[in-house]
Amino acid sequence: MKAFTYERPATVLDAARLAAERPNAKFIAGGTNLLDLMKLQVETPATLIDVNRLPLDKVEDTADGGLRIGALVRNADLAAHPRVRRDYAVLSQALLAGASGQLRNKATTAGNLLQRTRCYYFYDTSKPCNKREPGSGCAAVGGFNRIMAVLGASDACIATNPSDMNVALRALDATVETASPNGATRAIPMDRFHRLPGDTPQVETDLQRGEIITAVTLPKPVAGLHVYRKVRDRASYAFATVSVAAVLGQMNGRITQARLAFGGLAHRPWRVEAAEEALVRTGQADAAADAVLAGARGYGSNDFKIPLTRRTLRAVVTEATRA
Repeated sequence: MKAFTYERPATVLDAARLAAERPNAKFIAGGTNLLDLMKLQVETPATLIDVNRLPLDKVEDTADGGLRIGALVRNADLAAHPRVRRDYAVLSQALLAGASGQLRNKATTAGNLLQRTRCYYFYDTSKPCNKREPGSGCAAVGGFNRIMAVLGASDACIATNPSDMNVALRALDATVETASPNGATRAIPMDRFHRLPGDTPQVETDLQRGEIITAVTLPKPVAGLHVYRKVRDRASYAFATVSVAAVLGQMNGRITQARLAFGGLAHRPWRVEAAEEALVRTGQADAAADAVLAGARGYGSNDFKIPLTRRTLRAVVTEATRA
């Protein structure tokens, strides 16, 4: 681990200004991802800005019946929150499917949003990786790519977003609130927060220099069955090979309303409105899967993800229609 300076600002504005002023600065809260990357020298921040003292650790009702989740709310606390369990159960399920209890006690909402890929080659500094070192190449394209993307990838990068929470937030139409060094605030829809790799896979989110996440807001809940189904290589402490976050309304065994988001397939949580419309119109999981998988491409070791996505969606729809 390389040497760094350490700052502990007292206000959100101070934190944002420090991040803007210091070259190669990183925010740290739980550190469950960042510290591992620093030990491997994948991340070598010159300054760590500890945000744990900032007043961003509350879960509050919003005026329109939604929920506002502070950036520093721990994953374990969020999963156990009564309103999350009652009204946004898919989020609680997704959080509990991720990592271990010890990590959930430390990991934060903002940290989970910013969680970096688990691509083998991103973590191995002896191999080329455009995300880690722009212009060096992507070793995963011709290498062992079992966990890599089959949707939204580019020749520059085929990594996936590893977060379970992000998939649920995409299904729930969440919004990410931020603050900038000049005091301005933004509300970024979840569908715009994470970027596809294109030619710049090192730019992973819509955040600007110094901008800090302050909260995530959820709109008024939608009635229906909440399901988070995660397919992985072992029963615990493993990242999704394929996952589906679904909020499905049904009547007399027929799907009447659908929200579907997928994990393990792309650089960001994957949601296709045409798939939701197809599911409601036809009642057939395969019709929805056709829309989701349009343009899907395997790279050899991960070809199996395409039929696995189809089977996983079938299982989710079957569970909903039998509920």
